[in-house]
Amino acid sequence: MSRMLSHDLPDIENLLLLNPRVKTCASLRSTATTKIDKAHWKRNPAKNCSSHEKLENNFDDIKHTTLSERGALREAMRCLKCADAPCQKSCPTNLDIKSFITSIANKNYYGAAKTILSDNPLGLTCGMVCPTSDLCVGGCNLHASEEGAINIGGLQQFATEVFKEMKIPQIRNPSLPPPEELPESYHAKIALIGCGPASISCASFLARLGYSDITIFEKENYIGGLSTSEIPQFRLPYDVVKFEIKLMKDLGVKVVHGKGLGIEGMTLESLKEDGYKVVFIGIGLPEPKRDLIFEGLTVEHGFYTSKEFLPLVAKASKAGMCACLCCLPTLRGTVIVLGAGDTAFDCATSALRCGAHRVFVAFRKGFTCIRAVPEEVELAKEERCEFLPYMSPRKIILKGQRISAIEFVRTEQNDAGDWVEDEDQLIRLKANVVISAFGSIISNSSVKEAMANIKFNRWGFVDTDSETMQTNEHWVFAGGDIAGLANTTVESVNDGKQASWHIHKYLQAQHGHSVTGDPELPLFYTPIDLVDISVEVAGLKFLNPFGVASAAPTTNSVMIRRALDAGWAFALTKTFSLDKDIVTNVSPRIIRGMTSGPVYGPGQTSFLNIELISEKTCAYWCKSVTELKADFPNRIIIASLMCTYNKDDWTELAKMAEDSGADALELNLSCPHGMGERGMGLACGQDPKLVQNICRWVRQAVKIPFFAKLTPNVTNIVDIAKAAEEGGADGVTAINTVSGLIGVLADGTPVPAVGKAKQTTYGGVSGISVRPTALKAVSSIAQAIPDFPVLAAGGIDSAEAGLQFLHCGASLLQVCSAIQNQDFTLIDDYCTGLKTLLYLKSINELQHWDGQSPPTMCHQKGKPVANITGIIGQRLPNFGPYLEQRKKIIAEQKLCMKEQSEVVDEGPYTVKKPIQRVQEVIGRTLSRIGTYGVLNNKEHVVALIDEEMCINCGKCYLTCNDSGYQAITFDAKKHLPRVTADCTGCTLCYSVCPIIDCIRMVPRLTPYIPIRGIPLAV
Repeated sequence: MSRMLSHDLPDIENLLLLNPRVKTCASLRSTATTKIDKAHWKRNPAKNCSSHEKLENNFDDIKHTTLSERGALREAMRCLKCADAPCQKSCPTNLDIKSFITSIANKNYYGAAKTILSDNPLGLTCGMVCPTSDLCVGGCNLHASEEGAINIGGLQQFATEVFKEMKIPQIRNPSLPPPEELPESYHAKIALIGCGPASISCASFLARLGYSDITIFEKENYIGGLSTSEIPQFRLPYDVVKFEIKLMKDLGVKVVHGKGLGIEGMTLESLKEDGYKVVFIGIGLPEPKRDLIFEGLTVEHGFYTSKEFLPLVAKASKAGMCACLCCLPTLRGTVIVLGAGDTAFDCATSALRCGAHRVFVAFRKGFTCIRAVPEEVELAKEERCEFLPYMSPRKIILKGQRISAIEFVRTEQNDAGDWVEDEDQLIRLKANVVISAFGSIISNSSVKEAMANIKFNRWGFVDTDSETMQTNEHWVFAGGDIAGLANTTVESVNDGKQASWHIHKYLQAQHGHSVTGDPELPLFYTPIDLVDISVEVAGLKFLNPFGVASAAPTTNSVMIRRALDAGWAFALTKTFSLDKDIVTNVSPRIIRGMTSGPVYGPGQTSFLNIELISEKTCAYWCKSVTELKADFPNRIIIASLMCTYNKDDWTELAKMAEDSGADALELNLSCPHGMGERGMGLACGQDPKLVQNICRWVRQAVKIPFFAKLTPNVTNIVDIAKAAEEGGADGVTAINTVSGLIGVLADGTPVPAVGKAKQTTYGGVSGISVRPTALKAVSSIAQAIPDFPVLAAGGIDSAEAGLQFLHCGASLLQVCSAIQNQDFTLIDDYCTGLKTLLYLKSINELQHWDGQSPPTMCHQKGKPVANITGIIGQRLPNFGPYLEQRKKIIAEQKLCMKEQSEVVDEGPYTVKKPIQRVQEVIGRTLSRIGTYGVLNNKEHVVALIDEEMCINCGKCYLTCNDSGYQAITFDAKKHLPRVTADCTGCTLCYSVCPIIDCIRMVPRLTPYIPIRGIPLAV
């Protein structure tokens, strides 16, 4: 008896054991069994005190905010890009957060980094260490929603890290004249003391302004100040600091090591004598505050101040920081850290990496008074640091010249709110090491003497004007820790930024030049910004290929003016007609597409509209065109027209538009709703003969170029395009909206529902949902009619999407739905995005990048993962007992890697071939689009799963079982999928995998032999 073809084979039945089934009864399982299972599948830390992860010598990234590309894109899409965004107002450097997150969402990582670095030269450092929960994130409007605020710091870190990997230098503001042509005032000697965040920021902005003689004096042999010496490697890697210093040096800033105030006779007066016209003091507070109970204690006793401990840890863990080959401090037993600030928690988590068995953080007040940012406290808690509140140290107990215990007195808060010590409550705790983190001061007499004429306030800080950062000596400015205003790195950066502008004003005033008006600090620039993305179409020169489509964003000429101000190269008017054909719209008429699923707010994948053409008169639009051309002579204004199939009407309207000064016309032969019923729009555009005749009439009437706007609601759009060409059109626009019904509510009401009767009509669908249709239309026309301009429209929501259309043969790009999702400022992102895509293709070292996306590293939660299979030859997932096993293996590996390998600095990548112009990429893909018959059915691919990156969701397994070829097994205990020899390379698994590049399609090494089911009869 032959087997049943519709029954699975036994081996397939075994493979399908974990495939879901429809439940027919309730589940029954004991609590005891569930507890065992819970332990097996657990990914988050278990609630027990029996074990903890060994962290000695492990300086891997521990930040919760770190994001992979997948995480960054999802988070950026979630951002609302709010109006007058509160997050930006909460940022000390006033980053344009809305804009840089927009760029990330559009996969324009350079654009995001440019926005960040324009306002914050230490954008990567701040992305890593900023207390965002208290700053930008604290103002996020999504705090009012269930899903919570945006991970702004993680997004900032992601974008600037990708830019760092591009290895592209910073350049001077392109609008500045060459240095030799600048006035003498720009050659004034400027000195900055200390190479920390405040000085780096100040020097960067001064160099961007055009100053050419800037020197930073740093007493240490390393750069970065306290960012380098006191922020641990696992929070801020040293190569990040070097990257930001290099960007500063790209502008000609010099760094001199081994020199500072009080060293080798350097004073403010000596600098003045050496010809320095301005000094910025950006030193930190170098000495620790020491309580009297620590008098006489040293490292030999087991006592450290944070100023001693953290630099020792940094020098041993930060490759390239110094050439001294330092070893980590060796800590054993119990460590008690005193203090409740960020530094104290850095000491606590660093102590674990130096071998401490247990770490306690003791502080005088309660948990609600901890000064450290929540992010740091949470990390310490997760690493099993213990907290001791209400503890004031009273006495250190020594035993054999080593610390053996510390005596505390209990503190309490009285009814007046004052904190008092209760002498009756004494507590003695055993300790092997004590680290004091009670803050810092400047007590070095030689440093103070070097600033002899500078006033200090009663708190021991340099007395500065909080707006100008100017001291009582007008030629001396100060910022960062020494000025007492900044409590965080980002605030120090802003001190330097603030000072740079007022230094500029001071220097110009000294040379008789007045600087008035609002501050105008230059943006961040690289060679990418010099890329030419202009394009010429039909004899018209466009500054860039992006324009605003004839739609809701061009409802009136005031909106068009704002679009042109923002930087759009061209704009179409809202379609208008002769007054006899004037319309009145219904409402509601523009609605979110249900294709977006449960996505509310921006990021809609489609819109449906039943809006007609403009309600404004022909005279309004003609006068508006005249005004706009007068004010924007180098921008292109295209008048969008619509008439019935009447030669006189088309002739009259076209001439009026031409006389108004329009650069070109667009003939709307495609509106899919409402206008067709009047014999206009779609009624004219679906018949090639009518299209041809209308184009002939317009060609006879005007001399300016015109484009026929085509409807996708036809059998073959190429026929319509050919008719337009034969009629004399200079090109076509493809496509207008796709006719459709966007959805029906549960009660049967269609949307949008108009009037009390709740009626609707088929409307026009737009947005990225129609992009595949638009790409097909554009490429089909471009293939059929070479060198015939196609203005693309339909789902162009980013520079990356725009480049797809250019590759498919489009000459210009019209945008509507993306603006409806956001606003006109998108154009800046589109332009920087396109420039970057063109520039990166000229760098040989980046040819393996996918646009602006670097190759995906093997990671979990955005952090690199060790190749456990390569170490032990066994596959281990990241949960339950396997995760614990992985941690032990990694801990052993870290102990064997005591020496930090030097990170080799590579110079900037250089352009090895000409940067392509927009005109040169148009149609690049067309030769690769053909009929099915030209496809090679001999060269196949198969799926390859990266088991270290896999998160064990089994989505590949499920889709292969119920929609594919049953070619993926799924381990019942480890949940690791494995592709079998039955893989046909369909790519379904790749398509549903939630982790970017966890599944790759690789060439099949054996011939593909289809499984026919029943042998062929021939």
